[in-house]
Amino acid sequence: MELSADEPIQNGAECLKLPVLKMNNIKLGLPSVGKKDAIKMAGRVLADSGYVTENYIDAMLQREEDLSTYIGNGVAIPHGVGEAKKEIKQTGISILQFPEGVDFGTEKAYLVVGLAGTDDEHLSILSNLAAIIEDEKIVEQMKNTADAEFVYKVLTRQ
Repeated sequence: MELSADEPIQNGAECLKLPVLKMNNIKLGLPSVGKKDAIKMAGRVLADSGYVTENYIDAMLQREEDLSTYIGNGVAIPHGVGEAKKEIKQTGISILQFPEGVDFGTEKAYLVVGLAGTDDEHLSILSNLAAIIEDEKIVEQMKNTADAEFVYKVLTRQ
C-alpha cells in the first residue's frame, strides 16, 4: 500500500517550512553520475536558487572528503560545515533523485539532498530529514516517483 504525502509520519518528524524547499529545487529522474558530480549538482541548485554562494559548493565537496554524507537508506545529505557557514545566504535544501543511484563509497544514494543551514537551522533540518528518511516506504516512493509534487508534499507536509 502506498503512503500518501498527507499522512502523518509516525516518528513525529516536523515538516520543512517554506522557503527552505522550493518546487524547482526538486530534480527527478536524473542519470547516474559520480559522487562529486552529484554533490556539485546539489550545490548548483542551492546556488542558483540564491541560498548559497559559489564557494559553498567547494565546501560541500570538502565535507565529503572529510566524512561521507551518506546517511543510509539510499540517501546522502551533502553540506558544508565550519567556515562554509559564511557562504550561506539563507537556509535551503535541494532534492536530486537518481533512480539508478550514485556510488557513495560502499553504498548507493538514490536521493541526494543538498543542505545549507544557517545557525542552528542546519541541525534542525538534518534531524527532520533523518526522521523522514527512516521511513523506508516513504524513501522507496521518493526514490521511484516521477512526481515532484509528491516529494514536495512529503517533505513539507503541505
